[in-house]
Amino acid sequence: MEHPSDIACLMEAQKHVLDTLSRGPGLSETILPNASALQKANESLMSTLPEQGCGIKKTTSHILDDLTPALNGQAISPRYLGFVTGGVTPAARIAESVVSLYDQNVFVHLPDASIATTVEDRALILLLELLDFSPADWQGRTLTTGATASNIVGLACGREYVVNQAIQSHGKRPGSQGTETVGDLGLLAACQAAGITNIQVLTTLPHSSLKKAASIVGLGRYWFQRVSKREDDLEFDLHLLEHHLKRPQTASIVVISCAEINTGRFATHGHDDMSALRSLCDQYGAWLHVDAAFGLFARVLEPSQEFNYVRRGAEGLELADSIAGDAHKLLNVPYDCGFFFSRHADLAQQVFQNPNASYLQSGDLGSNQIQSPSNIGLENSRRFRALPVYGTLVSYGRLGYRHMLQRQIRFARLVAQFFFEHPDFDLLPQDLNDKESIAEKTYIIVLFRAREDALNGTLVKLLNSSPQVYVSGTTWQERPACRIAAANWQISPERDLAVIQATIEWALENWHVMRSKP
Repeated sequence: MEHPSDIACLMEAQKHVLDTLSRGPGLSETILPNASALQKANESLMSTLPEQGCGIKKTTSHILDDLTPALNGQAISPRYLGFVTGGVTPAARIAESVVSLYDQNVFVHLPDASIATTVEDRALILLLELLDFSPADWQGRTLTTGATASNIVGLACGREYVVNQAIQSHGKRPGSQGTETVGDLGLLAACQAAGITNIQVLTTLPHSSLKKAASIVGLGRYWFQRVSKREDDLEFDLHLLEHHLKRPQTASIVVISCAEINTGRFATHGHDDMSALRSLCDQYGAWLHVDAAFGLFARVLEPSQEFNYVRRGAEGLELADSIAGDAHKLLNVPYDCGFFFSRHADLAQQVFQNPNASYLQSGDLGSNQIQSPSNIGLENSRRFRALPVYGTLVSYGRLGYRHMLQRQIRFARLVAQFFFEHPDFDLLPQDLNDKESIAEKTYIIVLFRAREDALNGTLVKLLNSSPQVYVSGTTWQERPACRIAAANWQISPERDLAVIQATIEWALENWHVMRSKP
């Protein structure tokens, strides 16, 4: 049982949370900690383990007084715009407090012992419905730590599938009975049985996490092949794709980048594009995976002239074999939370099952049985990250998330228009060259750079020295650029645009002052 002093410290911490939240996203709030707060926090950290411990009261004061002032406002401020990181909706925050209290390990489906695994499956079903997918078609589903983990699961399942297909073509029978699978034999022996010398990943402009995933599952970063159009790095060249798919003794995984990280642009533009990719993958036995960390949420939008271009970027994804996504981005649930969907429910079991572990069995296994998460994903130890997902979806529903995304897109388009009209900046990519294209193509990312090269070298640092805004730096076409990502549920287009405009002008004024000094 908790001691009364423990409860008192917990109440003090909760008061800190409530006081912070009650202030709201006001203009007086700073996003990054100042130098003195960081210095104080670093100096306060314990250099060695205390022999007897400091006690919970002193530790609580240490955390609240010394450490929290050195944290940034990533989830609290809608103007933390440097990365595609959402905040935490109020419903998700309430659910998260319950997660910590009950601390479930959601690893084996034991419905008589806890409802946790049932909640996770139901949360995934609701998420599929939000994203306009049929849950019946996506029986392979699980929550992960994020899109990186989901991409690892996706490439591992794709690896299993393409090697199994090749083994079958050699007259052998893959599967747990025949033990002719990657999961049973290992990658080298399975490829030898399949007559495969290489497994290649074919894509356009991949996120770095995809190459990381390829390295982890044994495919190798070297075997990524770009199959982009010459005139557009983001879109597939179908002739080049088919050329690579025809390579002898080579199995293939095709990956679609659904919203590229620097621009928010899409690799496909409607059902016809997806059908063409699906047809080629079926013809050559390739696995079709979608890296859709935040682009997938374009499916929440209803058909309209305002959002049709963006919505088409996520159309037809039901034709894919697997999809990786982030919930801690546009769903606005706490870190860390991603999701993985597959139309091949058995493949994840082949790869991730815990063999010869009777204590990890669910009991009765029926056709409608919820799969134990530890047998279809990376982790055997899993937190109850499903509860915030379930809570926020139940609380706000389809319309709540549609309106949230509409605000984020409209804010991004206002910011893009501002940079397009500003004499000191260039809006990127260059095809955003009039008001119509900005209003049509901009999703939630705004990419820009200063026209004066010398300013680009310090622009990000200068903007982030303001207490009101946080942005991130990147490169585009081998030159420095700056990126703004609108992902927080609290974004208000007009209010936050005014802050962006004022911060840009403040930064320019400071730049000119700095240059005038001898």
